[in-house]
Amino acid sequence: MASGPASFSDIGKKAKDLLTKDYNFDHKFTLSLLSSTGLGLTATGLKRDQIFFGDINTLYKSGNTTVDVKVDTYSNVSTKVTVSDIFPSTKAAFSFKIPDHKSGKLDVQYLHPHAAIDSSIGLNPNPLLELSAAIGSKDLSLGAEVGFDTASASFTKYNAGIGLNKPDYSAALLLTDKGETLKASYVHFVNPVNGTTVAAEMSHRFASNENCFTIGSSHAVDPQTLVKTRFSDNGKVAMLCQREWRPKSLITVSADYDSKANNKAGPRLGLALALKP
Repeated sequence: MASGPASFSDIGKKAKDLLTKDYNFDHKFTLSLLSSTGLGLTATGLKRDQIFFGDINTLYKSGNTTVDVKVDTYSNVSTKVTVSDIFPSTKAAFSFKIPDHKSGKLDVQYLHPHAAIDSSIGLNPNPLLELSAAIGSKDLSLGAEVGFDTASASFTKYNAGIGLNKPDYSAALLLTDKGETLKASYVHFVNPVNGTTVAAEMSHRFASNENCFTIGSSHAVDPQTLVKTRFSDNGKVAMLCQREWRPKSLITVSADYDSKANNKAGPRLGLALALKP
């Protein structure tokens, strides 16, 4: 809901997207086709080193039901059926993979003006259970998530966080890795006219007393060109340039350089081409 809090997974997402989204250091090609009948087809190819990966994804929407089927180069078939408003403000999704007969999973999301609840259960004899919840409003939300493996009778995760969203900035504080890591992130929308945005993320690991930080920026040179930069305390520097050379079709060039690396491999370069006729 627009007036209610987002899901727990969205706390800190704005900073994470600015610092990581669209960065690609391989060769990637994506072709998307969409018909007026609600049927969409997406073909993706990825070349990493000397290995090629690919998949074909088919998406069909009819009313409040969406069917998503993906087939990859290893003949794995992933299927997901999503039904919106199965109950008021409730969305349910059933997914499975072939030939993995233990991969079945049921996800249920419930959105309330003051709460967002997401749950997941594996459809097998020893399922993995996951539950997350966030309460508050679209401006301020407090949430937590937990995962439990019934096979080993142990918790796989338990995290908590708080997020603050305003028109010109967004901040988040997360306790992750079962309470072992504290993360703080901040995004500031400097100039809405040209899309200039800066972000920073800092993390502290209690066990090793280690601190890490990453800062980044995003700037729209013109309505069709976006430039992003990223700097980390580990000596890595990255830059991205994305150009919309035709409506909904993007070409993205990424570069990454590790100033502390001992090898002479030089910077990593990546190219991504996304076509939407």
